[in-house]
Amino acid sequence: MSTSRAAHATPPGALRHLLAHLAVPLLMCLGMGLAYLGAFHSPEPHELKVAVVGSGQQSQLLAQGLKDKAGEALDVRTVATRDAAVAELNDQEIYGAYVPGDAPELLVAKAGSETTATAVQGVFTKAAATQNAPLKVTDVAPLSAGDPTGQGIFFLLVALSIGSYGSVAVIGGVGAVLPVRLRALLGLGTALVVSLIGTALAGPVFHLVDRGLAGVWALSWLYSAGVLWIGIGLHTFLKRMTTLTVMVLFVMLNFTSSGGIFKPELQPGFFAALHSFWNGAGFVEGARGLVYFDGLDVGRNVLVLVLWAVAGLAVMGLAAVAERRRVAPAPVPEPELEQELEEIVPA
Repeated sequence: MSTSRAAHATPPGALRHLLAHLAVPLLMCLGMGLAYLGAFHSPEPHELKVAVVGSGQQSQLLAQGLKDKAGEALDVRTVATRDAAVAELNDQEIYGAYVPGDAPELLVAKAGSETTATAVQGVFTKAAATQNAPLKVTDVAPLSAGDPTGQGIFFLLVALSIGSYGSVAVIGGVGAVLPVRLRALLGLGTALVVSLIGTALAGPVFHLVDRGLAGVWALSWLYSAGVLWIGIGLHTFLKRMTTLTVMVLFVMLNFTSSGGIFKPELQPGFFAALHSFWNGAGFVEGARGLVYFDGLDVGRNVLVLVLWAVAGLAVMGLAAVAERRRVAPAPVPEPELEQELEEIVPA
């Protein structure tokens, strides 16, 4: 009997070891809840740029009245002509333009953001109601037929991100015995495969992207390479905590600030600020510019992705220096790799 009890005795420290490992998925749960609920639970406009079409005193008074009622929610200007308003919508300088008159019309560009167009429509429907006239809504930049919600590019970002940070555990873990330079090349090659898969799904398979597919593929490769290089480099320093770290960087903060669901003008200030330089926003806005707006701001967004890729190479350079100062790393045991892979939770 005593032998049987000894055989089934709990090893010393086993519960503490389990709880330490359980902390990682619980932190993921907390982080995802804070990020997603914080970013998306209550979208409200702030400084949302809209226009009233017309150059007379009536248009000026209407614009001022809207501004006075909305406060900081709207940034209202006047635009002299309807054609000028269409041009500003296509340049994403404004998100809605109201043409007053007996038959009032609202111009929007749903390709820029379907949720923003809906918010703008809510504002000007009330304005048209004061004139006792139905509001005609005209979309000057319609979405592709395969992407009626306008969120296809965002879900492409999700697929690219999961393929990229999911590969970090394999290359950074099993590949720890390989030289850093070779791991960097493997990351670049994996990014190529991830980008080809994502582009194929977005283009010929689901027809989410019907223009600029080659450019979207190039952005996908650049984005994926940056994620992989940063993750692989961090693995040298963080080991099994790398999964949590890359999820914070490329899921929690990334998806929520990308502008794929809500533009920054509808989000809290923290996520709106991240949108200006985070890599997910660079990909989403760059892809939108290629697909819908004749390359609008693509150069700036490519620069954002390039800087993230350069940061990834810098982290890998630091990892190479650190590893040269250590004893040659031992291969990561298979159970540890499996544990890392189990902690990768799709968004």
